[in-house]
Amino acid sequence: MHQETEAVLFCWSGGKDSAMALHVLRQQRDVRIAALLTTVTDGYDRISMHGVRRTLLLRQVAALGLPLCEVRIPPQCVNPIYEERMRDALLAQKKIGVHCVAFGDIFLQDLREYRERNLAQVEMTAIFPIWKRGTRELAKDFCALGFRAIAVCVDPKKLSREFAGRELDESFFRDLPPGVDACGENGEFHTFVYDGPIFSRAIAVERGEVVERDGFYFCDLREKAK
Repeated sequence: MHQETEAVLFCWSGGKDSAMALHVLRQQRDVRIAALLTTVTDGYDRISMHGVRRTLLLRQVAALGLPLCEVRIPPQCVNPIYEERMRDALLAQKKIGVHCVAFGDIFLQDLREYRERNLAQVEMTAIFPIWKRGTRELAKDFCALGFRAIAVCVDPKKLSREFAGRELDESFFRDLPPGVDACGENGEFHTFVYDGPIFSRAIAVERGEVVERDGFYFCDLREKAK
């Protein structure tokens, strides 16, 4: 008997937790990833919060072979505008038969409840493929599976400037100070994944300057010139 597949919209940040959650979902035969949903900041043309150039996002999307649904928001976006634009994007997906949204969250209960509340308002449901996984174990699996990533955004209250632009290898995780979550789940750092088992090809990137902006250190990544 043929099993029905569930069409899932995947909330894609471009970072390691998204990559791990998407990898887990792609192992499930009853799930079909309908599209990726990413928030992009107008003017900067970068992935919101992570600060990664949209051109690199498009390279990821092409290597994943999935459609992209972009939610455009203004700089320093206030919550009501963010929620209104997300709602519009979700309703558009619902019209074409998508009723489930997946996230890469790991243990922040208040964030999970916030997402579930917002989805309930449009009669959609949330799934969390890596929920409650140990973050040290996840970091170890990330490396073991062959994922490659770079720290692109660092909270200076938690990590020194030197972490911005570093490769997420075993030494990166070993050097994290006590109290910093191995997956940066409390916002200590954000990443850009450029290779791994979910991609058809690696994304060629090179590191640019590290700048301090809006209270964070950002390492600017660019496509590597051929």
